[in-house]
Amino acid sequence: MDLETGVYQNRAKVDSWKTVLTLAYQSLGVVYGDLSTSPLYVYQSTFAGEDIQHSETNEEIYGVLSFVFWTLTLVPLFKYVFIVLKADDNGEGGTFALYSLLCRHARVSSLPNFQLADEELSQYKKDNKKLCNTGLGSRLKSMLERHRVLQRSLLVLALVGTCMVIGDGVLTPAISVFSAISGLEFSMSKEQHKYVEVPVACVILIGLFALQHYGTHRVGFLFAPVVLTWLFCISGIGIYNIFQWNPHVYKALSPYYMYQFLRKTQKGGWMSLGGILLCITGSEAMFADLGHFSQLSIQIAFTSVVYPALILAYMGQAAYLSMHHSAEIQMHRVGFYVSVPEKFRWPVLVIAILAAVVGSQAIITGTFSIIKQCSAMGCFPKVKLVHTSSKIHGQIYIPEINWILMLLCLAVTIGFRDTKRMGNASGLAVITVMLVTTCLMSLVIVLCWHQSVFLAFCFVVFFGTIEALYFSASLIKFREGAWVPIALAFVFLIVMHVWHYGTLKRYEFDVQNKVSINWLLNLGPSLGIVRVNGIGVIHTELVSGIPAIFSHFVTNLPAFHQVLVFVCIKSVPIPHVRPEERFLVGRIGPKEYRIYRCIVRYGYRDVHKDDMEFEKDLVCSIAEFIRSGSIGTNGTIEELEKDEDKMTVVGTCSTHEDGIQISEHDINNTETVGTSEVREIRSPPVMQRRKKVRFIVPESPNIDTSVREELQELMEAREAGIAYILGQSYMKAKQGSSMIKKLVINYGYEFLRRNSRVASYAFSLPHASTLEVGMVYNV
Repeated sequence: MDLETGVYQNRAKVDSWKTVLTLAYQSLGVVYGDLSTSPLYVYQSTFAGEDIQHSETNEEIYGVLSFVFWTLTLVPLFKYVFIVLKADDNGEGGTFALYSLLCRHARVSSLPNFQLADEELSQYKKDNKKLCNTGLGSRLKSMLERHRVLQRSLLVLALVGTCMVIGDGVLTPAISVFSAISGLEFSMSKEQHKYVEVPVACVILIGLFALQHYGTHRVGFLFAPVVLTWLFCISGIGIYNIFQWNPHVYKALSPYYMYQFLRKTQKGGWMSLGGILLCITGSEAMFADLGHFSQLSIQIAFTSVVYPALILAYMGQAAYLSMHHSAEIQMHRVGFYVSVPEKFRWPVLVIAILAAVVGSQAIITGTFSIIKQCSAMGCFPKVKLVHTSSKIHGQIYIPEINWILMLLCLAVTIGFRDTKRMGNASGLAVITVMLVTTCLMSLVIVLCWHQSVFLAFCFVVFFGTIEALYFSASLIKFREGAWVPIALAFVFLIVMHVWHYGTLKRYEFDVQNKVSINWLLNLGPSLGIVRVNGIGVIHTELVSGIPAIFSHFVTNLPAFHQVLVFVCIKSVPIPHVRPEERFLVGRIGPKEYRIYRCIVRYGYRDVHKDDMEFEKDLVCSIAEFIRSGSIGTNGTIEELEKDEDKMTVVGTCSTHEDGIQISEHDINNTETVGTSEVREIRSPPVMQRRKKVRFIVPESPNIDTSVREELQELMEAREAGIAYILGQSYMKAKQGSSMIKKLVINYGYEFLRRNSRVASYAFSLPHASTLEVGMVYNV
């Protein structure tokens, strides 16, 4: 499943109007599903409690409308559309995009196996401009780079935002679906509705999560029409209500009504802000889903379609409610469906349920994506990733996370049974993510955009004050539902921190206990054991040196393979690594040892290849390394046996058409004849082999005999097969360690390690060719 070519073709977005408008249309279904369904529950959540009441003076409804208008204008429109979207990481957005930008510009990365060669990646863009504010800006950068406490705090801040996004993945489907089906209350008695609402919501949610493993590519084309229909529907109803009931409702857009609202309601009005902030749920998706679209397309979709439709919808509801203060309104609460004309309620109900499902689907897929990013950055246990589409990049499914989200979502729906407490919970999760984005953006403004500290301070003060006001109003509802996202974030934060801490300790143990090159040289080319045909791939986290577990292999195994490759699969703080920069290949020891090191670099949004493509690219990259070393491509490779840290950048097979190509076919197939432009190195006929391997080498007079022999040996080893040797390490805290460390390492990390996917899933390896050797790490 090679998605790399498609990934980079998708990145080359042509800024033609046709392309931009097409992307803007598609973004409606993916980005704005959650935001567009917020009118279902904003007024209902705001007036649900005893904080404020809908009175005859209409000061409350006008004040809420004014708050909604200015919140939508300042946060999604000004902050996200015009500022935050510009802070993309090579076209990618989200919390981890901001964190990775800071990691590259200030060297605060939490990844332990960082190399200077990573900075030479083409997407590792880093301006060489000096900071405009050479005083405060440079001091801020050096302070971040010097103090580990600040680096850990920055990581924790990013993880808090990530955990709240995961919490939103639990709460958004619950409140969206529950609010959408609340329209059933108009077609049945209150007693009947009480017993129907929750079961129907649970059935829809179970169906939604049960269909996740099919992916969205089969029905994704329906998402944009559904959301677009919904937006036209609510804006049309809004226009009807404005002209039918109160054409002068536009006056309530004045900020004066916010002042009047707070002056009259005082503490109750402040507490009701927790319901008002739900009007911006889903705004973060504009930034998080930036990688699938272009900045301009998201801006056009929001400013020309979504923003006007939402404003009209809220104005229409306010216009209707301003003229209705009857007992019916109070009985059904100040909800969305009460303002829908009676003859349109059933069609609107159907469209609302579909729009809620689309919005929920987007946040669920986003949750899968951000957990994948966390796992790639070493902050979440290894999970099984299922790519649901071979053509569309980024569509993944994580079975374990899917069922956990479903159970939590059902628990919230059954436990709360009303939009008030669901809204309190969802609001706190949403506003926390926005606060995290504001804090990270202030650092990006100084360290990445090289703007003044004063500008960053103004950004934090302006938007941070607005968000802090909403945050305080949400936090005060802790006992009325807001505890849910805090509890979920706390659990996920502990899991992430324990896994990250254990991963760092394991890497530190590997570095401190790696085997010296002298030990290898003393063994001789045979390593003191029998060398048999085949390639042995040894997985390690080290980017230099020989892991301690290798000496364990040599001591306990009677034979080893003819060719040994130490493979390190590492993540770098960029979204994508180009295929031509995928591999770093080097040699360990003298040539006759036939021991190589291969570092495979992936970005945090890259798709890992399956086993067959990975094996082919791995062998091909080593073959190209051997050939390039003989003809001096990109500079002479100097004495690799003395300096094992010297590595050569080698791309995948598809990227070096003028280099070595590998051909594999069944032994019974007729062999193709090479052209005059290439030389063929064929393996001798061997009986009972499933595949015949052939290297196609470009014509060159400089390929000497030793290189041809090395390539021949590599080819024969490939024909004999590849075996993967994995070290299964068991970590224990050292004697004398603190009680907290023992709990974290001996119980927390080990529990997560035993219940997470093993290292073989990083390769997608067949179990028949995998050998695991256990070893205890005392850290």
